[in-house]
Amino acid sequence: MEKLTSPKTIEAILNRYGLHFNKRFGQNFLIDDNIVNKIVEAGQVTKDDVVLEIGPGIGTMTRVLSEHAGKVYTVEIDKKLIPVLRETLADCDNVTVVEGDILKTDVAALLAKDLETASLKIVANLPYYVTTPIIMGFLESALPVERMTFLIQKEVGERLCAEPGTKAYGSLTIAAAFYAEMEISFYVPATVFMPRPRVDSIVVTLTKRDEPPAALVDKALFFKVVRAAFQSRRKTLINSMSSAMDCPKEVLLSAMAQADIDPAIRGEKLTGEDFARLANALAEGLGR
Repeated sequence: MEKLTSPKTIEAILNRYGLHFNKRFGQNFLIDDNIVNKIVEAGQVTKDDVVLEIGPGIGTMTRVLSEHAGKVYTVEIDKKLIPVLRETLADCDNVTVVEGDILKTDVAALLAKDLETASLKIVANLPYYVTTPIIMGFLESALPVERMTFLIQKEVGERLCAEPGTKAYGSLTIAAAFYAEMEISFYVPATVFMPRPRVDSIVVTLTKRDEPPAALVDKALFFKVVRAAFQSRRKTLINSMSSAMDCPKEVLLSAMAQADIDPAIRGEKLTGEDFARLANALAEGLGR
């Protein structure tokens, strides 16, 4: 098999099939074996695992995953790449190529039989334009995912793993942290992609929590409070929430007092646990 991280090989394959890099699908192929191996290593993939890969491209990382996993399902949205994958993965007996949009794919049904005997891990080089919907979709799902390892845009990865009080910290951070523990594995320069993107990337790992970090009276209200707090980052908490929520200001002030939160603070200073206390106090104030 040709070396799939070689730019010459990539060009030859695309030419052979009359293809071009598809900007619509955010196609940027890895051209560094070391990075590919490090991503799979970060995923902690073993023969006891069934792995779901999203956006395999020409199958570069898929081949490495197949060497480590018990079984690999790889979902590709670009139907023009399916014949390429059938060629490059022809000798990978434990790989199943699925044509489709991961956001519309019934993953639970696809993997149902395998998940009876194997643990599930997700490893993917995600297209930048759908990173957040994909990650939050898996976090919110009931799938028994043991570990998720994503190569994503640096800015998004830093937002996921940000600390309170930092510029990157926001509603995405808190929403993701509600479902998972997250960590940055390593940074990836733009130079290891073909074509080269305009930004650097990052590999993050997410481990789903067995239980939320804080008990909630009303989960939907919690997320509504978080979104409202960050709707106007420069405003104080009370002003941002007053503008974004259909709720009397006095009720909000009462909930903040009960939760021991300063109304003049900015949302970016609060932890997920702070927001949980505030949401629970607000639920009580609203009679929920």
